[in-house]
Amino acid sequence: MAPPIPTVESNGVDLSNKKAAVTNRGVQCNPVLLENKTSIRGVIGELLKTTNGEKPLISLGIGDASSFPCFQKGKERFAAAVADAVSSSSFDCYAPSYGFPSARRAVAEYLSRDIERGIREGDVFLTVGGTQAIHVCMTVLASPGANVLLPQPGFSPYVAACELYGIEARFYHLQPHHGWELDLAQVSSLVDANTVGIVIINPNNPCGAVFSSEHLHQIAKTARELNIPIIADELYGHMVYGESKFVPLASFAHLTPVITIGALSKRWMVPGWRLGWMAICDPHETFTQVKVAIEMLLNVTSGPASVIQAAVPSILSDSHEEFHKNVLTILESSAETLHTRIDQIEALQCYSKPQGSMFTMVEVNATLLVGIENDMDFARKLMKEESVLVLPGFVIGLKNWVRIFFGVSPDLLSEACDRIESFCKRRHPSNSTC
Repeated sequence: MAPPIPTVESNGVDLSNKKAAVTNRGVQCNPVLLENKTSIRGVIGELLKTTNGEKPLISLGIGDASSFPCFQKGKERFAAAVADAVSSSSFDCYAPSYGFPSARRAVAEYLSRDIERGIREGDVFLTVGGTQAIHVCMTVLASPGANVLLPQPGFSPYVAACELYGIEARFYHLQPHHGWELDLAQVSSLVDANTVGIVIINPNNPCGAVFSSEHLHQIAKTARELNIPIIADELYGHMVYGESKFVPLASFAHLTPVITIGALSKRWMVPGWRLGWMAICDPHETFTQVKVAIEMLLNVTSGPASVIQAAVPSILSDSHEEFHKNVLTILESSAETLHTRIDQIEALQCYSKPQGSMFTMVEVNATLLVGIENDMDFARKLMKEESVLVLPGFVIGLKNWVRIFFGVSPDLLSEACDRIESFCKRRHPSNSTC
């Protein structure tokens, strides 16, 4: 075979070896993305591989109630608003970088109903769900070397965003024996000159807590003393029951600036629509540069679908009382059922009944479960034997606990509780044959 003909540049240089070197060199990527990170979806995917094929899966691991018919009553009006936007052909265009003015104004008016100092249209930025809002906040407020205070247990996308952007996550502890409230002295001990904000999730995922107005006021006062803004994750805003009342943290923006993160996903049960927002409440106008930075960032990224944005004014201008009342009635009953049933299982402990969102945290006493070493072990073997999916707490910062989602149909929740109870009884030291 004849040798390959050398490739020669116009200056006479042989390129054969150069091409070989280029071909053999691996293409590089962001090294942070190659690190072995633990995520909610990754752990859920691993657990799903162990499902017991003889029993239908009951998922109490992922927070999506949208598919259950019991939560659909009155929801058809949301779809009609989108259908109208599509059929009009008026919203087939690109939307403005920060969202259609009508949609931003609707969000501002919706949020302003609950606070004394209103939020203006220009202070609202529409995002692709709450997740993009999280990434925008982290990108704009912090730079490598900065740190952000996050709750533990918490919501893992905040941690992932910090890792991606080179931000240090410092964790403050939510206290299970005190209604999952913050220890503000501990919060203060974490702050230094590089701290750029504190994330408060209320109503809380994963704990189901709803913070009182008094506690929120104390949080805002502490943030003012520490000279840091608040990122208020209120995706479950107004999803409260029992004696609890939802108080927006923007009510205390006169003490420290507040960026509120919200979305249609939870309260309106449409997570797949990916419509979220960021709203700045800053009466003292200390966030001028932050707003400019948000605008610059959104100018080079894509926002939510235009037809979904077009439906926002119709959805938010109506109270949809029947729909929301039905959802809260079911969730309150489910929270009561789950708390009562867990309380009857010796190996599990739920310190407070959830008052909001669709989650609760349950402590696992592995010493009362033969063959169970930790929370992941509990979740894996519960799947293998009973096909009930729960989220191990280590993923969200609390080892030997599990997060249980109760936004499912009541009959399915009852069946799941039966299976969990059966699993724990079988593995109790007095009964176990494991």
